[in-house]
This record gives sequence, C-alpha cells and structure tokens, in this order.
Amino acid sequence: MYKNLLDFILGYIPKTLTYIFLIFSSSLSYGAGEKLDYPKLDWSFLGLTGTFDRASQQRGLQVYKEVCSGCHGLRLLAYRNLKAIGYNDDEIKAFASENSVDSFNDDGEVVEREARPSDKFVSPYPNEQAARAANGGAYPPDLSLIIKARSDGANYLHALLTGYVDAPAEQKVPDGMYFNKYYPGKLIGMPQPLYEDGVEYADGTKATPDQMAKDVTAFLAWASEPEMEDRKRLGISVILFLLVLTILSYLAMKQIWAPIKNR
Repeated sequence: MYKNLLDFILGYIPKTLTYIFLIFSSSLSYGAGEKLDYPKLDWSFLGLTGTFDRASQQRGLQVYKEVCSGCHGLRLLAYRNLKAIGYNDDEIKAFASENSVDSFNDDGEVVEREARPSDKFVSPYPNEQAARAANGGAYPPDLSLIIKARSDGANYLHALLTGYVDAPAEQKVPDGMYFNKYYPGKLIGMPQPLYEDGVEYADGTKATPDQMAKDVTAFLAWASEPEMEDRKRLGISVILFLLVLTILSYLAMKQIWAPIKNR
C-alpha cells in the first residue's frame, strides 16, 4: 500500500510542477495586457469532490474529432486512455484504426500502419513547420494541457470558443484575423470553429455552439488531468485517515496523562 502511495506521489510531483510553470508563464504573458473577465460556469469537475461528466466527455471527444483535430493535436494522450471515459476495448481499437502512424518493417524501412490503442493521438501535421505553413504562419497549439496552461482554463476555453461576434464599426479586422471578444487584443487567427448543429451528437443532444463548447472543454479538462478523480479520492482518504489518527492520538494522550493529572 505504502509503495503504491509513494509511487503515486513521486509520479504526480513532476506533473504538478509542470502545471504550475504553465499557469505561471501564462499569467506573466497576459499580466501586462487587458484583463478579461470570462463567464463563470459551474463545472462538474470543480471542488474537492468534483467528478467528470462521462456523457459530456464523450460528446466532447466527438467535437474534438470532427471539429478540432484537423488543426490541433493531443500528443500526450493515448487512445487507450479513452477507456477511462467509458469506451470499451473494441471501440478504442476502432477509433485508433481510423488513423495511421509511421513504423518500421523488418528491413528498417519506414512504413505506414494503422494506429493502435497504445499509440498517442496522431498529430494532424508531421511537424511544426508544416503546421505553420498550413495556417498562414500561426502554430495551432497542442490541446493536451490547454486547460492547465491558462489561468481559469475551463472558463477561458469556453469563453474563447463562444466569443466570436461581429467587430465594432471602428474596429478594423485584418485579412486572416477574426474578432473574438474574449481573446486578448480581440483579434485571433483561428476562425470560428463552432456553429449550430456543427456535429450530430450520437446521444441526440442538441448541438448548439454553447453546448459543444462545454462538452469539448469537459473533454480537454480530463485530457489535461486524467488522474484528477483518483487524486481527489486519495486526498479525501488521506484527510479522513489524518482526522481519525488525530482523534486517536488525542484519546491516547488523555489516557496516558490521566494518572498524572489525577495525583
């Protein structure tokens, strides 16, 4: 038990430090600019006992697959990780097989094969240069840690995806740029990705831009921290253990010192 707990802690510390660095660097980047207030949503995964909404996560994966994956990768997530949000082995294998990866044959030659559940999500571009060339010089960020890389990441992403509006008359929007009221500077190189009925949800949910934004944010929140629910369960267990230990220690102290106090 203690070995597993130690392995968990040692494995979690480097990732925690990475999150802190990303949040700190993001805060520095936007600290000198305009402060934007994003709408605050009541996400199911917030709070000490928060958990992910599996149905929303699965819808979010569909939005990512059909809308976002053409430009944005998920290089830190493997297809087999999708088992945590409710998919079985056959479904994961079928999902992975829709993509192909480079491999090597017995002669050491590069060959293309179907992706396997153990593979990471396949990037839409072979390298950064190809990504920039396809997007007018802009580099679409990888979404693996996008929620952790931004202060108030979930609300930021939802606001960004739903913040496309017509620019004010006095605002000039250059070619290749788009007006987004929640983006620092208001001008962004990414065109509006979400439109009414942009996807057809398998569970019949109405695919409004707001609903799609919520779902893909929920999915990416999980992708950024897939061990969150385990971490919270462990934290609650540790707190309860320490509480019981404190009570027992107090009672033991009272028992040990009772004869001396009664003299």
